Amino acid sequence: MAAAIAWRVGALTGAGAIAASLVGTAILVGTGWSGGAALAAFFVSSTVVGRLWPPRSRLDPKGERRDAWQVVANGGPAALGALLGLAAPGLGLWLVTGSLAAAAADTWATSLGGVSRASPRRLLLGEPVDAGASGGMTAIGSLAAAGGAGLVAGTAVAAGADRVLLPLGIGIGFAGMLADSVLGAFWQGRFRCPACDLVSEWPVHRCGTRTTREGGLEWLTNDGVNLAATAFAAGLAAAAWLLWSG
Repeated sequence: MAAAIAWRVGALTGAGAIAASLVGTAILVGTGWSGGAALAAFFVSSTVVGRLWPPRSRLDPKGERRDAWQVVANGGPAALGALLGLAAPGLGLWLVTGSLAAAAADTWATSLGGVSRASPRRLLLGEPVDAGASGGMTAIGSLAAAGGAGLVAGTAVAAGADRVLLPLGIGIGFAGMLADSVLGAFWQGRFRCPACDLVSEWPVHRCGTRTTREGGLEWLTNDGVNLAATAFAAGLAAAAWLLWSG
């Protein structure tokens, strides 16, 4: 139902709504309403932030409506973690919270970082880069990342998760955002459309012309970077759970 509403209001494509339904079902089955609350906190807040402060990027963004690849990149590790957690009580909610906190941190940083008057810098301390460029960070964006991660973790705790997940969720979410920035800065594919002479993050530009690669790995798209970052955050959450429960 929630995915259908998101599709009707233009937050998801048709395929994105199907993928979101599968992700939401897996999280509810594996972690109950606590995980569902964390998922709602991520999706609703990220949609609102993205609408109010659209990311400033010259890199051929997909647009406001999330497609299936974006849904899987942001929610796939959480869904898988929720199901894996059925074999170990408590683990699933940590995996869901950690990975979704990272997804929220990245989304908030990208959107709210765009309001910064200071030019973004590669990994915050490096050379200035264009607004929206992969790996670019600002102080405002970094604070927003912590806020997004905190909202997801705080919602999970309010819905019944262990209170230690609030500080851990913020830290894990921020670490996931940093991993996203590192991958984006050094390994994500960078392309240029020969017809439009515009930079792009995709092998095929929105005009339909196949782009030429200027750097990075051709197969590593923005969706792939997001998937790797949320999976990395889920791994950190699993390690934290093992230490906490052991």
